[in-house]
Amino acid sequence: MRAMFHLLTAFLLLSTLLAPANANLEGDALYALRRSVKDPNGVLESWDPTLVDPCTWFHVTCDSDNRVTRLDLGNAKLSGSLVPELGNLERLQYLELYMNNLTGPIPKELGGLRSLVSLDLYHNILTGSIPASLSKLSNLKFLRLNSNNLTGKIPRELTKLGSLKIFDVSNNDLCGTFPTSGSFSKFSEESFMNNPRLEGPELMGFVRYDVGGSC
Repeated sequence: MRAMFHLLTAFLLLSTLLAPANANLEGDALYALRRSVKDPNGVLESWDPTLVDPCTWFHVTCDSDNRVTRLDLGNAKLSGSLVPELGNLERLQYLELYMNNLTGPIPKELGGLRSLVSLDLYHNILTGSIPASLSKLSNLKFLRLNSNNLTGKIPRELTKLGSLKIFDVSNNDLCGTFPTSGSFSKFSEESFMNNPRLEGPELMGFVRYDVGGSC
């Protein structure tokens, strides 16, 4: 009986220690984003790093384990850059940062968000290439990167995303050809339109997509 009591006590102590550790890690990740952006409307004022639990912050949704599952900051007039620390939000399902003035690259660390269902970064001023690491997001259904200043080729690794329902990279400056295999077989050319240096669909069996001097 005494052994069972000690085991239960140890379990409760471990649970108590782990919960704040997760909360602190995720709070640190979100606060890194707050420090990286300008917030003229004060939508992030509640993001107080002295509070252990980020689940009390506005625009943040958590599950029953107090792990962050949703970040809703669309159309918030934020400017600045995304931060690699966002990749620490292991249970994040929805990352909604559309219609802001975010600049800089898409961090490759977002490929660590294995629970992610929706990644909406459209209508920003993001630059650089689309990270191939996003191909690790096996649960991803919605990937909208349209209306940015993204360059480079569309990573062929993204064709592995079997759950992908919507893919939109229109209105960027991508180059090369776009994939037509795997999950990309169901996307129309509207997903890729208004990329002046994008040559059209790849011709499977005829030429490798990465051949050509325009990219």
